[in-house]
Amino acid sequence: MKILVTGGTGFTGSALVRKLLSLGHQVKTIDYQKGIVYEQLQKEGADIIIGSIADKELVDNATKGMDFVFHVAAAFRELDVPKEHYHNVNVNGTRYVMEAAVKHNVKKVVYCSTQGVHGNINNPPGNENSPIAPEDYYQQTKYEGEVVVQEFIKNGLKATIIRPTAIYGPGDPERFFMIYKKAKKGYFPMFGKGETFYHPVYIDNLVDAFILSMDLNKGNGETYIIADAEYYPIKELVKRVGKAMNIDVKIKFYPVMPLVIAGHVVEKLCKPFGIAPPIFPRRVDWFRQVRAFKIDKAKKELGYNPKVGIDEGLKNTYKWYIANGYLQ
Repeated sequence: MKILVTGGTGFTGSALVRKLLSLGHQVKTIDYQKGIVYEQLQKEGADIIIGSIADKELVDNATKGMDFVFHVAAAFRELDVPKEHYHNVNVNGTRYVMEAAVKHNVKKVVYCSTQGVHGNINNPPGNENSPIAPEDYYQQTKYEGEVVVQEFIKNGLKATIIRPTAIYGPGDPERFFMIYKKAKKGYFPMFGKGETFYHPVYIDNLVDAFILSMDLNKGNGETYIIADAEYYPIKELVKRVGKAMNIDVKIKFYPVMPLVIAGHVVEKLCKPFGIAPPIFPRRVDWFRQVRAFKIDKAKKELGYNPKVGIDEGLKNTYKWYIANGYLQ
């Protein structure tokens, strides 16, 4: 098939693009930057367009002739931009993708949202029906993107919404990197009790779910949490990261509230100067927000079965960090 992947040079998108190419599909991708695997994707046969999904004409032209669209692109962790930027990319950009899909008779669209639309899970584990309670502008606009997709579903477009949990794996230059970087020193500062649940999804498991969602007879109009089989207290996750590096990490516990206050203050101080703050509320939320989900629906309806477990995934990620010079 001819497939468009938005956000295809990023961590998640590039893993999906490479898998689709390996399966023999023709793949075109839009991304606002080249990313670290741009040349590699080109060599493997991807047609890469550098541009924003907030550019309606560009999206329309890129969608022409496509059979299928994976909409992965999003404004994410861009700290020195106005809130309007998130809305323009995550909401308006999604509308442009969906409009183009209808105009050019795309067979199906898969929209990549986030577990974050649920906010903190008060009664874990949660599922797709847990309350919608986004806690920052990224999460809010990703949910608003879902609402846009549902509009088009009601008008007859085949589409599936995927809500991944915390994505990690080889090719990830930042999401789990801070955990590895601190744990490699043999010491990890833990704010709070470290009992907050965290639910990872290894990149290969997520890509498997994307591929399963291509079935035109499955998942239409549905939303799925995609995660690994298990979730963990964050203190256990840190220990397992240490184990992947053959390091016995010592965890020292500190009160969390001073960090929460510092996160808000530092972010406000840095914003007028356009400086990315070293600490900010969403980073602090890692110590506080409960993320734990059931994946029964995806298993039953899509046939999803996460194959890579946590220890194998963390080891593979560590090897990638070493091979690419992120850790010494």
